[in-house]
Amino acid sequence: MADFYTSMNSPVGPLTVFETDGAIIALEWGRVPASRSSPLLNDATRQLTAYFDGHLETFDLPIAPAGSDFQHRVWQAMSEIPYGRTETYGELAQRIGGVARAVGGACGANPIPILIPCHRVTGAGGRMTGYSAGEGIETKRALLRLEGATLI
Repeated sequence: MADFYTSMNSPVGPLTVFETDGAIIALEWGRVPASRSSPLLNDATRQLTAYFDGHLETFDLPIAPAGSDFQHRVWQAMSEIPYGRTETYGELAQRIGGVARAVGGACGANPIPILIPCHRVTGAGGRMTGYSAGEGIETKRALLRLEGATLI
């Protein structure tokens, strides 16, 4: 259970950010009926707004996603993909010494989309494949368009 949570509107739908022990633990599509905000969540909302307005390329927020060691390796590697760029599941797998299917599973399990930019990971040849958040692939496309990434 999160200690604090707040919702915000965004171009990809309403988002709710969750905090526990001074770190962001989740970002979900949808709205909570009442917020229990904090200075960190106020900063997260400010940074997300700046990102959606095209004024922020890198988030500076403490995050603590729950997951396995492998998932954490994948999420760290995803966080290293530059704003406006994409990398395939296979390229990411090769970079961390894993396999593409397992990388895809870790992407789908990412509890903090956008902040951990799983939308920057595509199928072979840049194909738009699944996206577990928002409206799926359409949300992924919208985030990549916002960043100015080349889409296939």
